[in-house]
Amino acid sequence: MPVRAQRLPVWMKTPLPSGKNYIELKNLAASQKLNTICVSGNCPNKAECWGASTASFMILGDKCTRNCRFCEVKNMIPDPVDQAEPLRLAETIRALKIKHCVLTSVTRDDLEDGGAAFWALTIRTVKEMNPGITMETLIPDFYAKADLIRQIVEARPEVISHNLETVRRLTPRVRDTARYDRSLRVMEIIAASGIVPKSGIMVGLGETDQEVFETMDDLLRTGCRVLTIGQYLQPSAHHLKVEEFIKPEIFIKYREAALKKGFRMVESSPLVRSSYHAERHINA
Repeated sequence: MPVRAQRLPVWMKTPLPSGKNYIELKNLAASQKLNTICVSGNCPNKAECWGASTASFMILGDKCTRNCRFCEVKNMIPDPVDQAEPLRLAETIRALKIKHCVLTSVTRDDLEDGGAAFWALTIRTVKEMNPGITMETLIPDFYAKADLIRQIVEARPEVISHNLETVRRLTPRVRDTARYDRSLRVMEIIAASGIVPKSGIMVGLGETDQEVFETMDDLLRTGCRVLTIGQYLQPSAHHLKVEEFIKPEIFIKYREAALKKGFRMVESSPLVRSSYHAERHINA
């Protein structure tokens, strides 16, 4: 028998994507054979972000070498790297007149450098073709190899983000191959570079308030100063189920606690995803 989908509480309901900007971005991304995490990750904020001509583009294909139990991106043997992708992406961003973009990628453990050189090429190409653009890069862990992360740092995006995703206790169940302390090390490398360091977690997976607060402390010790907290949503019956839909007032409590602890910017609400209001975070 099919698994019945969990009923969403009223505060998780969002409007269907529509409007001229949404249609233009959707069609142009498709025609240029570009992937967006907005679609691959089934983000609930497509209506708001795409309607404002803002999107998060996913480079290095749409097939991931890792199989995290929260993520809807396909776990398959990746396609060969598309060397023309950086130029197509830069041209698309220019055509859409995007002033701030977010780049992310699948994890490419099949590549010797994890795709770091391609990341750097993409950043530079986008910036060269779009003078004045600002950028956030949401990167994989690259096994916390400083020389690989440094290639992205040297391309000078305004923000480098790496998501911790969940609390220490739940990491082995939620993430594939990734390690909690390794991700903290990635954040340390980013923070030491002088570029704005950012991370995010999901809640509703069975964590406690105390574990969320301890995760905040761990991130602060790395130098991280921008934090996003959002509700986990189950992409399919094959993924981890939602243990709890966290009420909006709890997200407010988390935001207030994070700011009091020392984070400079915090996005915390049920519908927040890591790239939500990303253009604000360059000022952190």
